[in-house]
Amino acid sequence: MKLTFDWREWRNRLIARPGFQRWAADFPLTRPIAQRRARSLFDITAGFVYSQILYACVELELIDLLADGPLARSALAPRMGMTEPQADRLLRAAVALDLLERRGVDAEGSPCFGLGNHGAAMLANPGIAAMIKHHQMLYRDLEDPLALLRGEQTETELGRYWAYARSLDPAQEDAASVREYSDLMSVSNAFVADDVLDAYSLRPHRCLMDVGGGEGNFLLAVAERWPHVQLRLFDLPAVAERAQQRFEALGLGERAEAVGGDLLRTPLPKGADLCSLVRVVHDHDDDQALRILRAVRAALEPGGTLLLAEPMAETPGAEPIGDAYFGLYLLAMGSGRPRPPQELEAMLREAGFGGVQLRPTRRPMQTRLLIATAV
Repeated sequence: MKLTFDWREWRNRLIARPGFQRWAADFPLTRPIAQRRARSLFDITAGFVYSQILYACVELELIDLLADGPLARSALAPRMGMTEPQADRLLRAAVALDLLERRGVDAEGSPCFGLGNHGAAMLANPGIAAMIKHHQMLYRDLEDPLALLRGEQTETELGRYWAYARSLDPAQEDAASVREYSDLMSVSNAFVADDVLDAYSLRPHRCLMDVGGGEGNFLLAVAERWPHVQLRLFDLPAVAERAQQRFEALGLGERAEAVGGDLLRTPLPKGADLCSLVRVVHDHDDDQALRILRAVRAALEPGGTLLLAEPMAETPGAEPIGDAYFGLYLLAMGSGRPRPPQELEAMLREAGFGGVQLRPTRRPMQTRLLIATAV
């Protein structure tokens, strides 16, 4: 057996030495690196605590309370249902996470707090608050991560919430069972549409079918930006019915059509020259994902185009979001996994697509875009 030098093993043995760690923390040139690494490791350890601080701020509607300007702690505490010392602990924690900022004191000497950078950013994205509340289910499902990873935890809150993921016949889900997750998908996908449409022009296309399109958020963004494009949506019957009602209410009844069916069993309507799968494929296991891609290919004439948009594994600069966050989230949900672009490209080719391109998007950490052509 031929042995080769692996610099990474040498590096790891060096870093693991207590003496080297003390030296790196003291030496002026390595001290910032050592401090940054220590902070990064501590942030991983404390991540759950940070997320609960964020949840408390959202649950108390602190971001909305401070939207119009700073307020004193003495005014915030009763609205938070806390004494001032209790409120002070949460407010300080929120400042440390850049959700809030200190803004001096009022006439009575009570410290004032306004929105920090993260808090201000949340105002522009109302879907963030909904997702933060939603994540309480994920945290409970991850209470014993090893049981989840080993398949010993067969029932999860996310599995019950995303009913279609484990349903033997998702097309039979009624309106009540799809309403809650449809609403969440609507608010959480709202900011995805602009990134996709900025990355790809629909000018050459006449009809778009959004497959698994929920209540139509993506199509509504298309309708506003590309008025010449005819719109079609395919989703579970109960979801499609809600989407059609929405189209009618917005005066799009003659331009937009919602069709109900089971994506894994019902042939997709033909006639569109462009199909989109926005955050759909990663929700499904490999065999189902390939069936979906083949169904879309069957609905397109040769030369038709597919837009596949979703967060992907191995995204440069955002690797933890793909394999760590979505890897565990989808496991708890009971279906799907994040895939790197090259793996999705292989699946697309197996399903009958060619000319696969990875288009740059504004926020690849949340949405990457593959363009493929039906062959």
